[in-house]
Amino acid sequence: MLTDKKIYTKQIQVTNEHLDQNNHVNNVQFVYWVEEIAAEHWEILKHETAYATDYWLLFDHHIQYKKQVYLGETLTIKTYPLPPEGIKQPRKVEFYRHDELVVDSRTRWVLFDNEKHRVKRIESDWLEK
Repeated sequence: MLTDKKIYTKQIQVTNEHLDQNNHVNNVQFVYWVEEIAAEHWEILKHETAYATDYWLLFDHHIQYKKQVYLGETLTIKTYPLPPEGIKQPRKVEFYRHDELVVDSRTRWVLFDNEKHRVKRIESDWLEK
C-alpha cells in the first residue's frame, strides 16, 4: 500500500508556450511533464532509499489522451510508483482538470548505478521500506 509520501502532486497553469497549432496542450508537452514530475518525485523520495546516488532512465512509455486541455486551465498532476516488474519500475502519471482524468500515463523505468553506469537491480520490496 502506498503511503502519502509515495504519491506526489503538483498543479500547472496552461500557458501559451504549452499550446500547439490547434490551441490545445501539445501532446509532446504532456510527455515532458510526465518526465518532469517523475524526476521531481524521485528527488523527494531518493534520500529514503538505498538508491539515493543512482538514477532512472525511461524504458517504456504509454500515454492516453482522453480530453483536450486549453489555455488558462489548471491541471493537477498526480504520480506514484507501482510495484516493480523485475528490473523495471512502473510509474503512473495522471492529469486531472478539476476531478476529471484528461490524460493517463504509465511508464516503466530502469535504475542505473551512478558509478558503474549499468542497470542496477532493485529490491522487490523497496517501495515498502
